[in-house]
Formats: sequence, C-alpha cells, structure tokens
Amino acid sequence: MPTRDFLPLESLDSVFLPIEKASGLPNQCYTDTALFDFERNRVMARNWVAIAFEHALQANSVHPIDFMGIPILLARSKHGQIRVFHNVCSHRGMRLVSEPRKISGLITCQYHAWTYSADGDLVATPNIGGIGINTLSNFECSGKGLKEIRSHIWMGVIFINLDGQAPAFEQAQKPAIQRTQELIGQSGEREMRASQEDRIDMVINCNWKLVAENYLEAYHLPVIHPALNRYSPLKDHHCRIYGQNMAGQWTTTFNPTLSDGNHLPLFSDWNPETLMIGEYPVIYPNLLMGIQANHVFLGILHPLDVDQTREEFQIFYCEDESLDKPYEKVRAENLLAWSRVFQEDVEPCERMQAGRQSPGYTGGSFSPALDVCAHHFHQWIASHYRPASENVSNEPEFHQDAGANGARQH
Repeated sequence: MPTRDFLPLESLDSVFLPIEKASGLPNQCYTDTALFDFERNRVMARNWVAIAFEHALQANSVHPIDFMGIPILLARSKHGQIRVFHNVCSHRGMRLVSEPRKISGLITCQYHAWTYSADGDLVATPNIGGIGINTLSNFECSGKGLKEIRSHIWMGVIFINLDGQAPAFEQAQKPAIQRTQELIGQSGEREMRASQEDRIDMVINCNWKLVAENYLEAYHLPVIHPALNRYSPLKDHHCRIYGQNMAGQWTTTFNPTLSDGNHLPLFSDWNPETLMIGEYPVIYPNLLMGIQANHVFLGILHPLDVDQTREEFQIFYCEDESLDKPYEKVRAENLLAWSRVFQEDVEPCERMQAGRQSPGYTGGSFSPALDVCAHHFHQWIASHYRPASENVSNEPEFHQDAGANGARQH
C-alpha cells in the first residue's frame, strides 16, 4: 500500500522546512498501525538496525527475537561465530525456536523434524519420501536451509539489514565509528566488558520514535532531570549533527567520579584532558549511545507495537578488572544513577504518546536553539516516507557550535 493511501505526503512538507518554520511528523506516524508496519519495511529494513547484545549469546546456543513481528533467530556456533536467520523452517514455515537454549550443533524443527546445522544448512529430512525414507534422489538439501539475514557486530551490538541492500556497515555508520574511536581510541572496543548485572530493561507505552526524540535533546533537563541538571546543567550541553544517520547531545560536565571509594578504570586511549566530556548520540534508527571516559552504555530500542517500546540498556566498562569485586560499589552507583535518569523519561514519553491522539496537535514546533537534533531525526524519518523521486535532502547545514544554543556538523 503506497504511503499516500494512509498519510498524505504533503503533510510531511513542513518537516523539511528550516527549523524555525518547520513542524514535526504528523500524529499518524505515532498512532497508526499501518504506518508502524510501513516503517518496519521502509525505515528499519533498509538500514542497519540494532537487535541484540553479542555477549548475551553463548557458544552453541540459539536465541529467538521478534523484531516488529518478524521472527528472527540468532545462532552462535561452538567456535563463537554469530549468524542471523529468519526463524522459520524451510519446509512448512513453522517458527523453529521459541526460547533461548543451548544446542548440540543442530536445530531441529518440532513439526516434521527437518534439521539444520548452526550454519543454517539443511542436513536432515526424516521420512521425506515416506516412512523410513529420509532422502530422495530428486530432492537436494542444498539451497533449502535457513534464510540468512545480513548482519554485522560493532561495539558488542548485533546489527541486521533486513533487505540486504544497505551500504556496508562501515560506510553507512562511518561517522559513528570514527567519532567513537576518537573518544575511546582504537583499543576501546577491545577493552569493553559487560556483565548481566550492569543492564537496564524497561518497557515504555509509547512509539519508539518518541523515545529517540527525547534522547536527542537536553531541553527537558531542568524540568524532568533536576538532579542531573544540577551537576550537568543544560547550559553545558551542546547539539551536534555527526552525519546523515547520527545526531545527539554532548556535555562538558560529565563527572567520572561516582564514589568516595575506588574509581572506575578509564579507557586507556582516552585523552586525559577531556575527562569531563560525555557524548550521547542516537545512531539511527534505534541505538542510543552514552560515551564517557570510564564506561559506555548502549541502548537498543525494540519497537513492540505502534504505542509500545522496549528499552534494553547495557553498560560496558574497561578491561576485566573493572568487573572485579573492588568496583562493585561504584558500578552499582552508576547503574542506579542511569536507571533513575531513564526512568524519569518514561512518563513524559507516555504523555507525549497520549497527546498524539489529539486533533489539536499537528506536529508542533521546534526550538531553533535546542531541538536541532530532534528536527534532524524527523527529517530522516520523513525522507523514508517519500518515494525516491520525491526525497528531500535530510542533511541540515548546521555549522555553529554555541553551547546549548547551537549545533555542530561534525
């Protein structure tokens, strides 16, 4: 169904205006189930989407995930290789795996016992030719295995590209890769360590885009996060457009000291003169990042329904020693601090979702000083709604960097 059948494309025209004249996406983009499905196929499927954390998948195991209604299967071999497949049997389309579990190297369908290797190859077809006849001369298993989904792992996150047509991850997310390496260094990704204790998992009753938009701006800090605003005030936050697929906030007042006890180890390549820098971009469409000198947190947005989103955060620390007992207290404090911040965002996001039911709201307006990243995200989303022939550039030209009152093209 063309977009124009349920959303007049002219309703998007104002999104592409300069920020002081622009309005945001129309209400239907947050409330219409048809548009939720449309975004899965036109926004998510055409880009690299974060779906899981690598460390949560053990060797010789499979892990099922539903992504916006699509059953997906993560499989990790005994050698540690991760591959991603559509979680359906090639025989009659039954969902193969319903719960995370260990495997012996084989995945067997619980309907007719067709069996696949951890690499997705079809290796057994019991009784295919009749009772006790497990092979046929005119039936080849080759080409009938699980359908693989293009995948990539970066910063401990598993990404997929459902339609297989996106540019290579290194090209599509070049600004994110470059900026992350500038902060944590070439060795930073290798130093990252995660544990099951350092995670936050929560469900918010709102559209996934509202969670991303909220994260993209610091405008709400004084009202929603008064404690955070006291030690990292709005005046010290800056807007930055990193590239076509990335924007967010950065601050000059991140304080890496959370306890009177042991201080967390720092990334070995972090510039000691920039310890107070913290950067909080969104990697479009659905990865939230927090990059600091002594830890990184990453948040995956899982759209569950048009009005429900699961947020899955994982905090990463530096090297194995950071997970040892001497650092338990400061890690617990850090987890509690971020949990409070994220929890404070829940009610505003849910109330914005409720507000999208009002015919009196038609996209709203933007602060030219404080909403530049949110405006950029709206344009990026809107560009996917338009046919290719009608696309408008979604790369605003922000050149100034004036604290909380400006944005910088990085």
